[in-house]
Amino acid sequence: MAKNTICLWYDKDAEAAAHFYSETFPDSAVGAAYRAPSDYPAGKEGDVLTVEFTVVGVPCIGLNGGSAFKHNEAFSFQIATDDQEETDRYWNAIVGNGGQESACGWCKDKWGVSWQITPRALTEALAAGGDQAKRAFDTMMDMKKIDIAAIEAARRG
Repeated sequence: MAKNTICLWYDKDAEAAAHFYSETFPDSAVGAAYRAPSDYPAGKEGDVLTVEFTVVGVPCIGLNGGSAFKHNEAFSFQIATDDQEETDRYWNAIVGNGGQESACGWCKDKWGVSWQITPRALTEALAAGGDQAKRAFDTMMDMKKIDIAAIEAARRG
């Protein structure tokens, strides 16, 4: 087990979420699932209590803690993409599996976890500073999924 692990609270679907992430993103895997040794407020003895997994190399634990707490945008996974095909693939996997679109490259999966699908072209445009960054930023503000061609055109002016 890693020294520092992100713990994500789920109602009861931590294992399903872990499998979805491992099937969607490279360098992702599902590890051990641990079952509750007795009944607890959100479940019964023998239910999956926690599951270890990695998302793009980041160690995580999914905790089936019940409905007391919900995910929000204060936490998100940011996935850097190299091209439009990769951007589309991750976006469509998340949104097409019961998730929802948001703005500026953000979306949520069906469990409520927020994701930023961020093309490197956008990051590079913003890092350039000046008018290039402003044009790219202003263009991004009208998008849901990031359109790399539009960001690059805005950057060029």
